[in-house]
Amino acid sequence: MIADKILTNLNQIFCPIDKGRALRGSEMDEANIIRQGFIAIREGKILRVAEGNPPVSLIGEHTKIVDCSGKTASPGLIDSHTHLVYGGTRENEFAKKLNGVAYLDILKEGGGILSTVKATRAASFAELYEKTAKLLEHMLVHGVTTVEAKSGYGLDWETEEKQMKVAHELDHRLPVDIISTFMAAHAIPEEYRENPDGFIDLIIEEMLPKVKADNLAEFCDVFCESGVFTAEQSRKLLSAAKKQGFKLRIHADEIESIGGVSVAAELGATSAEHLMVITDEDIDKLSQANVIGNLLPATTFSLMEDTYAPARKMLDHDMAITLSTDSNPGSCPTANMQFIMQLGCFADKLTPIEVFNAVTINAAYVVDRGDSIGSLDEGKLADITLFDAPNIDYPLYFFATNLVTDVYKKGELVVKNRQMI
Repeated sequence: MIADKILTNLNQIFCPIDKGRALRGSEMDEANIIRQGFIAIREGKILRVAEGNPPVSLIGEHTKIVDCSGKTASPGLIDSHTHLVYGGTRENEFAKKLNGVAYLDILKEGGGILSTVKATRAASFAELYEKTAKLLEHMLVHGVTTVEAKSGYGLDWETEEKQMKVAHELDHRLPVDIISTFMAAHAIPEEYRENPDGFIDLIIEEMLPKVKADNLAEFCDVFCESGVFTAEQSRKLLSAAKKQGFKLRIHADEIESIGGVSVAAELGATSAEHLMVITDEDIDKLSQANVIGNLLPATTFSLMEDTYAPARKMLDHDMAITLSTDSNPGSCPTANMQFIMQLGCFADKLTPIEVFNAVTINAAYVVDRGDSIGSLDEGKLADITLFDAPNIDYPLYFFATNLVTDVYKKGELVVKNRQMI
């Protein structure tokens, strides 16, 4: 079969091993690494990946040969936890954080998420679209080809719907795939401050059916944390979402461990997010329930804490994990997936192979796209990230620098020389 395009002379090609599920424990330190090889693409999909020069049988009159000498390739990076669509910014809270004011205390003062809720409610669709498009462009030039995007800065139907529709529109307009998550249960709105159970009922009875009817999101998420939603409230919401056909995620054990992990294990959530203060017992629960741990090291960094999720212990307990930016305006204002990968090594003590598996094949299963992205197997989408690096270790060793040069989405060049095309 003739290739449309062939990327040749690659120093290294990182090829995750797709087992039909997320990699667990010691499996995460396994991969096929091809040296001096090529990637052949046909009709937007991977045709062949191999060492050496491409055989003449792949090359036709119109095949485009791209010389990638000195570069390393991986599957397109996947950012599987973001709060992508929001109004305003929160740099005004930065000085408070520097002076030791706790995240939950800022929230109690009407800041934090509630501050962004006010700005997002006030923003027009066009304003949110433009702001989010710029953020996505930053992500793309840092090698990300698929992004999960949560709502949760509306806390009312009108704004939650607006957020999800912005994400849906950008999914069709920009060369990046966006997987939508409904997260109205991100905070307790002012109007329900004394009645959080009533807000959960509102989400279940009025919002979830509308999201499902208009196909606005695949996943449902909830912030299970002290001062936000209890484990029982989270269980009630996610149980109702599961009955309505949503896949489940949960913010758990970010600041305090209050039972969110048990909810994830009981209900068979796809992933549990954050897990900075998870207990050994709860690590075992997630491992046994095959719930993927979605770790967000830049949030710990941004909050200036030392509670990085115990990634090594999770792998020792045969868990599957991934790494994401948690891109949001308050606790983690970044769009740089490479920085997250570097923190995966420097803070979480993961190996480069474990990190690359976390943000490719495992992240694909977190967003339920393991059959089409996350590895370079024949027939999968030709989502490819090229690094100006001789090997996969280099982009993690040479930190705080964008080493992505080119990005291919479904076989088409969308970033060239660190610039959007």
